Amino acid sequence: MSNIAEGFERDGSREFLQFLAIAKGSVGELRSHLYLAVDQKFLSERDFLRLFELSKETSRTIAGLMKYLRASSLRGGRFRSELET
Repeated sequence: MSNIAEGFERDGSREFLQFLAIAKGSVGELRSHLYLAVDQKFLSERDFLRLFELSKETSRTIAGLMKYLRASSLRGGRFRSELET
C-alpha cells in the first residue's frame, strides 16, 4: 500500500507504474511468507488459503491497473499545462 501511495504522489504515470510493479512484487513476497507461516504452524491451512487467495486477487488488481495505465493517454498531473489546471 505504501509503494502505491508513494508512486501516486510522484504525479507521473511512468513512476506510478514503477511503484505498482514494486507493490506487485511485494505481494509475491507476502505469498512466500504465507508458505513459511503455514509450514511453521503459525497459520492454519484455512487461514493460509484465505490469505493466499486475497493476495492473488490483490496481485491481479495491481496488474489490471498497470495494464490500464500503459494503455491510457493519462500521464500524470505534472504533465498538465498551466491552462488546464
